[in-house]
Amino acid sequence: MTSICSKSAAFLTLAFALIASAVQAQAPQAPAAPPKPDTPAVTQHIDLARKAAATEWTQAVDFICKVNPDRANRVDDPLIAPTKIFDNVYAIGRTGTVVYAITTSAGIVLIDAGYADQLETVLLPGLKAVGLDPNNVRYILLGHGHGDHFGGAAFFQDKGARVALAAADWDLVEAPPAAGRGGAPAPAGPRPPKRDVVAVEGQGIVVGDVTFTPVAIPGHTPGALGYIFPVKDGGRTHMAGLFGGSILIPGRIPDEGLLQYIRSVEHFGEMARKMNVEVELQNHPLYDGLEGKLERLKTRQAGQAHPFVVGQASYQRFLTVMTECTRAQIERRKL
Repeated sequence: MTSICSKSAAFLTLAFALIASAVQAQAPQAPAAPPKPDTPAVTQHIDLARKAAATEWTQAVDFICKVNPDRANRVDDPLIAPTKIFDNVYAIGRTGTVVYAITTSAGIVLIDAGYADQLETVLLPGLKAVGLDPNNVRYILLGHGHGDHFGGAAFFQDKGARVALAAADWDLVEAPPAAGRGGAPAPAGPRPPKRDVVAVEGQGIVVGDVTFTPVAIPGHTPGALGYIFPVKDGGRTHMAGLFGGSILIPGRIPDEGLLQYIRSVEHFGEMARKMNVEVELQNHPLYDGLEGKLERLKTRQAGQAHPFVVGQASYQRFLTVMTECTRAQIERRKL
């Protein structure tokens, strides 16, 4: 009898708890607290970013200056049509993660190699779609040591391609930090390439008739790199700049990392100014208007301006947007 009563009491207790839980779930929830208004210091940096953006880089301001940016590249971002964007440059991949193939007199150079599990479905078919033979890839220049950039590199390295990365990010590739919950080991990532060419600022990487100038831009990773190299459009040659270490989610980076990032963007800007960079490329083109440029390229007529040739002044203003928006994010943390 005592056992039956105890069970009945326990049942009633559970029933009341479930009813209370249901009532609480149905009760109107208090709205989330609105974000605190920006301080004058934050607004000042955003205003400087918008001034620098003019009409060309408004997408960058909206992306980088927003409150709590949380849009990184994703493995299922929409595919872009493999496209010849210059006489010697091809874009392959997704709207959030692009691999660039550059043809030289000594073979093909890839800037990044995309996701390992999309090698057979995206990168290799993309190369073939634009008439490039994957067996002719001779070099892979990595922007930094994360798997969405080096994922396909080991495949090409097995076939004899060289792989270049800064020393600090070779270390990162070989010993990635644990990311499992509660100190558990991180899930196994893509097979990394073997340590090969150590890219060093000031030491150009020459492949055939093209020299790629690496620029150290630590911040996103300790060994992130930008690359400056010539591209061809008809009879004209332009200098292109690819900043290979964009921070897409600043909330994950401590203050000192963001300050280092600002210094790196400014340093890259100095190098770009010295080398007359006027073509803007991104391996994570989420904020530089890639899709619109590709559309304009489709309908470009002879004599019309090339949509990727933005000009030296505009390129510098693009980098200013990056620095001022990052300064705004740092100021917001003071709230």
